[in-house]
Amino acid sequence: MADQYSTLQKDFYRESGKWLSSFEIWAKCVNPNLHFIYILRQAQKFKKKSILGLFWRFILRHHQIKYGFQIYPETEIGEGFYLGHWGSLVINPNTKIGKNCNIAQGVTIGQQNRGKNAGFPIIGDEVWIGTNAVLVGGITIGNNVLVGPNSYVNFDVPENSVVIGNPAKVYPHTNATEGYINNKI
Repeated sequence: MADQYSTLQKDFYRESGKWLSSFEIWAKCVNPNLHFIYILRQAQKFKKKSILGLFWRFILRHHQIKYGFQIYPETEIGEGFYLGHWGSLVINPNTKIGKNCNIAQGVTIGQQNRGKNAGFPIIGDEVWIGTNAVLVGGITIGNNVLVGPNSYVNFDVPENSVVIGNPAKVYPHTNATEGYINNKI
């Protein structure tokens, strides 16, 4: 049934657990997190050099500064994207993020320029990333992974895991994100 809905509707479903009309989505944009996701998805919808693409990128840039989210239209983000709180969030534009991903405030998902992990993170489906976590380098975060608050992750994390600490440690856990990721699409 969820296939009949747009990516934007699926993102907003994650917040409320209800399928919303276009007007209801627009009305929910008083919430800074949802407002930013709305603008980001509009900027992703149009080609970079089209009139509408330029318009939405201009609007996105303004709101990146206003809300403290540094997420670019080039970032591949799956359906059901959820920002827990607004402010101070950096995601490298080459990062790939799967479906039903939750990201809290203060998170950095960044590039590593040298060494064995040079590159950008690839994040699987149903990943919960806690406050002030840092994920850096050409790493892969598997499906159903919970990244604890204040964790520093610069290595691959297998699916069905909890990763916590600085330096981070991985703990296998079959239901790692159960109760953390609500209203899955």
